[in-house]
This record gives sequence, structure tokens and C-alpha cells, in this order.
Amino acid sequence: MSEQPGDKPGDASQDDTDPAADRQEQTNGEHANAADDRPQDPWAARRELYEHVPAFVGGSLVGGAQTGVSGGSVVGDVVLGTKVEHHYRIGAATRTSGNIPSSELEHLAQVFAGYEELVHPLRDRLREERVLVLSSAPFTGRRSAALMLLRSLDVARVRAIDPNTRPTALPDEMNGDSLGYLISDLVTSKENPLRDIDLWAVRDGLREKDAYMVITVDLFATLRGVDVVAWKPPSPQAVLRAHLHARVQDPRKENELLALALSREFLGRDDHQLREAAAFAEALAAHADGTMTYEELAGVGPMLVRDQVQEWFGSDETQLRDKAFLISLAAFDEAAYALTAELSDSLYGQFQRTEDAGSEPRVGIFGTSITKRLRLARAVEYWQEEHTEWGPVLQRMARFEERRAAGEVLREVWTSHPSARPALLAWLRKLAQDGRPLVRTRAAVTAAVLAETDLPSAMALLIEGWATSKLYRDRLVAANALATAYAVGAPNIPRILRSWCDDEAEPRPRWTAIRAYALVGPRMPDEALEALADAARTGGDDQEAQHIAESVALLLSDESDPVRSQVLRRLLELLQDEPSGRQLALHAFVLACTRADSRLLLRWYAEAASSGAEDGQRMILLWQTALADLRYTADALKALAGWVLEADSDAQIERQLTILLPTLVASLEDRKRLDHMLGTLCGRRGGDPPAVAGRLMAALRGAAAPPAAAGRQVPDHH
Repeated sequence: MSEQPGDKPGDASQDDTDPAADRQEQTNGEHANAADDRPQDPWAARRELYEHVPAFVGGSLVGGAQTGVSGGSVVGDVVLGTKVEHHYRIGAATRTSGNIPSSELEHLAQVFAGYEELVHPLRDRLREERVLVLSSAPFTGRRSAALMLLRSLDVARVRAIDPNTRPTALPDEMNGDSLGYLISDLVTSKENPLRDIDLWAVRDGLREKDAYMVITVDLFATLRGVDVVAWKPPSPQAVLRAHLHARVQDPRKENELLALALSREFLGRDDHQLREAAAFAEALAAHADGTMTYEELAGVGPMLVRDQVQEWFGSDETQLRDKAFLISLAAFDEAAYALTAELSDSLYGQFQRTEDAGSEPRVGIFGTSITKRLRLARAVEYWQEEHTEWGPVLQRMARFEERRAAGEVLREVWTSHPSARPALLAWLRKLAQDGRPLVRTRAAVTAAVLAETDLPSAMALLIEGWATSKLYRDRLVAANALATAYAVGAPNIPRILRSWCDDEAEPRPRWTAIRAYALVGPRMPDEALEALADAARTGGDDQEAQHIAESVALLLSDESDPVRSQVLRRLLELLQDEPSGRQLALHAFVLACTRADSRLLLRWYAEAASSGAEDGQRMILLWQTALADLRYTADALKALAGWVLEADSDAQIERQLTILLPTLVASLEDRKRLDHMLGTLCGRRGGDPPAVAGRLMAALRGAAAPPAAAGRQVPDHH
């Protein structure tokens, strides 16, 4: 039986949360993949990670930060900081039948003053027809519009009718002395549609009482022959200004509040719900009267997002399949919609197993609406080219409108809904086994977000299992998860990596840490290089030495000049170290010159040489030492030969090599090696050396005579 991630002592909790069927599936997957399992090329692995991470962590992984106020909803009390509590009244909840308080109508009249002209065109139609059906998306102010429409006809009292009332029973609800009736979000279905004949019956009763009725429905209401009025809401910016004016009533102060950076950011987006605009206006008013600090005002945005997510998962109104889609979208934000939907149904099946253990999941094939799903998730679709191993492919993508929503969804599900964990864990383990790089990367990113939220559980239930797997593919997922977790602020990641890297008795976690250092190294280069150098001193076989050198080479290939410069200085120190340090420095340097994307180190040397930077001299010393060390001479010449072949069709590379090659000659032996390389170099399709080789040879021979070999700063070790 193959070793499983949960088999080691102290990890029994994984068995408690992983159904037997999923453990067997994972075992089968390991057996199926073990035959062709090998370490992925580290440069390709890093490139895939950077290409496939979503924006909400991508900036943290490769540098950058995200700030600002954004969308969401407020339900109940909002607590900002530890002492100040604010209650946002952003719209009344749907009531059962009863008169709407006059205070609510007066409040709406105040804030509606900024956009009351939107209901004026409907007033004459309501006066004529007596009953109107307003249709729009959720949270677009349709209920407020209905109330203001009734108020515009001088209706003093408005009775709210229970939205669960059957359409055929609406005439029975028109009792009492009210002359205005509101049905907010009438509940309909295929068996219980709203029909034109239902409205005809209502209209007759309204005329007899000289009364009016407005019914609001969403875009997916079941209607039969009903002529609806599409409600076009005001912009969030207009709502914000209207609500702020109603609360502050000081034009100068209002302008000052709207000029704040947080206000400008809010006003610069059109995807806020109207209730969010009202909530932010109330927060601005609180800031104006001194009851809310600027720091607390900045916290309103994240709180709005958090409350929206809690609303999704804390309500039975959101169906289980829709909740699975929200989680899948959180894991695959900015990925192809088809992929998100496919894996959403896979998670839905896992949820069904949890809810009804022993039964086979039933996932409907059809019947889901892309538009409805994305509207529920407050997500948008767009077309974009996706990078694949076969080249770019145009795909329909999907993402949350609010970039922080993805992380908030994952944190909410993991921490507030523990019964969802078994299904989520089984799903993530399955994603880690997927053959698609994007899917494996998102499994790692999701685990990283969970680690930032709850490190002990994420380590015990996911990351440690991947790190101890027999498969390199699983261990790479663990390395990506740890690197991403460190980038998003998970605690204690450096301590975990160092302990794994130092543990010679556990080669699998040690390999995971070695790979992870290549990814987190740019943020902690000294610690990463120290750990990798120590691993090289205690390392066993040549394969591990290769992996360590690759990680150091990746650090030297970083796009950040300060990081590369720091790594370069450390490599020179390792040249003076014991044999293991010297070998690591030369091996990593030659690998970086051979493998770094876009001839990074050649371009970097040319820039350093032109500016007189010390890094240029450091690189020359490493080159000269590598060429003179017989263990690395062939690889160093191979790296140079690759650049020469590229220079045959790129004049800039030729100019850079014309500068570099003469500086590599520290002895007659060096010149002979370079002459021989240039003279025997075959073209890309074989045959004679390319023309550029002759020009570079002439430049090399025209340079000054080399100094004596004894002048080399770093002694040769053969």
C-alpha cells in the first residue's frame, strides 16, 4: 500500500474528515500517476504559479498591495475597531401584511429627493392603470421606488402585503382604509405564476376604492401575460450624494467629505449596490460629526464585503448548488467560467455526500443559468485570452466584481461552517491531482488562504499531506501553497520551511521546502540562501544537490534588481566557503545563465557594465571561476553558446556579448576555450558556425592580452 498524506502519526484528524471513497480515489490517483511522476522544471513551475494566481493574491505574491473601499451589503450591526459600534439602516426588511410606518416614508422622501424625477414618468401610468409591476435586479431600490411612486399620488397610508400571498388571493388583501398597497418581491413559481387575469381582478377592486398598488418582482419572476415596467435605478453615486445631503445638510461639508480619497474611490466604481451607497453615506456622516475616525471609515469597505459573504452562506435562501458555485468562483476567480462551473458541480457532489452519507450525489446536468449565477455572486463575465501549453486561447472568464470577495468567501466557509470542511478538503485534494496546471495552482492558493486564516488546521489537513506525498506533483502543490501563504500574511511560514529544510530524515518535506524557498526567497533572500546553503552542506545525493542549485538559480533569476544583487553578493561569499558552498554557487550561477528567461543575466550584466555597477564585476568573477573549474566548464560554455546562437538573429544580444566575452578572459586557457567554442559552434540546423560567431571571435582576439592566470581572485578547485 502506498504512503498517503494522512498516514503519518498525529494526523488522524484527516481520516476523520476524509470519506473512505475519497481516500480510495486519492490512492488510485497516486498509483496511476506514480509511474511517470518526476519533478517539474522549476522555471516552468514558477511561471505557471505566477500566471495562474488570481489578482486578489497575485499582487502579494509578486509585490504590491490592495487597499480601498468596495462592495458588499450590511445586515444588522457593523462593528469597526474594538469600541465603536454603528448601525446602518440601509433598507427595511420585507414584512408580512401591515401598514408601513409613516417615519419610514418620511425618511425615504428625504433621501429620495435627489432622484425622485425617476418615478415621475410612472406616476401618470399608475394613476391610469391602478396597478403596476416593477421589475429589476436585487438591491436596485425598486421597493423604495414603489413607495415613492405611491407617495407621489398623495397616498397617506401604504399597506405592505405579504409577498408569499398567492396571486389569485390578492383581492382579498385589499381591506381596511389604506389607499396604497405594496407587494415587495412577490414570490412566484411555475405552479404559482402572476398572470394578467390576477391583475385584472386587482384593478377592479382598486378602482372601487380609489386606491393604488405596486408589485415589485425580480428578473426571474414567473409571469404570464403581465406587462412589467423595467425599473432603471439611479447610480450609486447619486444615491450616495442624496443620502449624504439628507444627513449632513451642509454643502461645504458635503463637498469636503466627497473629496476624501475613500469617497473618490467609492464614487469611481459603478458596481456598488444602492444599499451600500446608503451605508457609506451614513459612515461619511458619522465621520463628519466625529463619531467615526478615518481609520474606521476605511474599514467600512471590508466590512461590507464580509457581511455580503455572511449573507450568502448564512441564509437558506441561497441554494446548496449556488453556495458550491460561490466557493468554486472564489477558488477560480478570473478563470474560465466553464472550468469554474465544472468544478463547482464536483464540489456540490461532495456537499451532497456530507448531507446524505451513503447516497450517490445527484447533480443536474441542465437547468442552471449563467446570468442568474453571476448576478447572485455579484460577478461579471468577460472574454480574455488564457495562456495554455498550446498557446493563448480566447475564453469566457468570470470574476467577482469586488476583488476581496474571493478570499472572504473562503475564510467564511472554513471558519464559520465547519460542517463544510469534509467536502471542501476532499474537493481540494482532488484538485491537487488534476492534470491542469491552473487547477493545481488554485488548489494551492486556496490552501494558502485557509492557512492565513487557520494555520494549524490547514497544515494538518492539507499542506502536510501534500508535502509528505510520494508524488512530486503533490509536493509542488504544497510548496506553492506555503509560498502563497507567506505572501498573503500567514504566520510562521519561515519557521516551517526552515525546520523542513533542515530535517534530513524527512526527504519529502525537505524537497518541498527547497522548492518553496525559490518562491519566497525574493521576500527573504538572506534567510532563503542561508537555509539552502546549509542544506547543500548536509545534502546526500546529486539529485538533491541539483534541486538546491535550481532554487538558488531561481533566486538569481528574479526580476527585482535588489534581490538579484543581494543573491549575487551571497554567491561570491559562498565561493570562499567549503567545497559544498563553492559548488552550490557555481552550479546555481551556471544554471541561471542557462535557464533564466529572456537572457536575463546577460541583459543584467550589460546594464551593470554600462553603469559601472559592482555587480558587473561580481558576475565576471563568477564567470571566470566557472570557466576555469572543470566541473562546470562545459556547462558554462554551453550557456554562452546558447546566447551566441540567439545573437545570430538579434543585434542587441550580439552587442552585449561583444562587451561580455573579452572580460571573461583571465588567462590564455580562457581565450582558447572561448575560441574553440566559437569556432566549433554549429548553427541551429547543424553545419558551419553562424556568422555572428566569426564576428565575436574577431572582437575577442582584438581585445587586450589576458593577465597571468595567477592573478585570478578566486582559486581554482579541480
